[in-house]
Amino acid sequence: MVEIRGESRTAVSPPVVGGLVLSLFPIVYLHVASVGELSPIARTISDYIFVDHGSGLLAATSLTLAAASAGLLVTLIRAGLPRRGPVAVLMGLWSAGLAVATVFPTDPIGAPTSFSGAVHRYAGAVMFASLPLAGWLISRTFIPSTTLRRFSIAAAITSVAFMLSHVSVLFPGSGAVVLGLFERVLFALLYGLLFALASAVLRREETP
Repeated sequence: MVEIRGESRTAVSPPVVGGLVLSLFPIVYLHVASVGELSPIARTISDYIFVDHGSGLLAATSLTLAAASAGLLVTLIRAGLPRRGPVAVLMGLWSAGLAVATVFPTDPIGAPTSFSGAVHRYAGAVMFASLPLAGWLISRTFIPSTTLRRFSIAAAITSVAFMLSHVSVLFPGSGAVVLGLFERVLFALLYGLLFALASAVLRREETP
């Protein structure tokens, strides 16, 4: 267990929490503005690039979230998390995955898979696997937290469900298309995980 004493105390930077909060505004707006145009049950969040102003707003959410997550990783490292350990690598993959998925957008539903679409899918798979595992490892080895552990486990289970829900798209007629629903639940859990992590770091630093 790594302890934080004296000079090693590093408060959670306000820009980190502020970035997490700010990243929510564009995506919430897209959900509200596209009511009746894009199904939140059947269509993924990435499909918002096909609505008016969707590309810019979705990029704002993704890149702000990536920057805030990277800032949170820096805070953890300053607090004693090993710089080259598995958690740092996993959180780095989460942030990088968000950026790569933004640079390489998804394909329209029904269109042949392009290079950009393939990169987007693999980046999504990497980031959706990385953050839940990072959270779980942190809760086990660095900051004992039941809340953090529960968010991590719930996110991991939902991530698997989201991946499996692609079967209904790859094989039409095999079931209801609900991948959009699973992805939104997953993102809600991942946001909860990030906020729980920021809160856990702050509480740890406030402990005498």
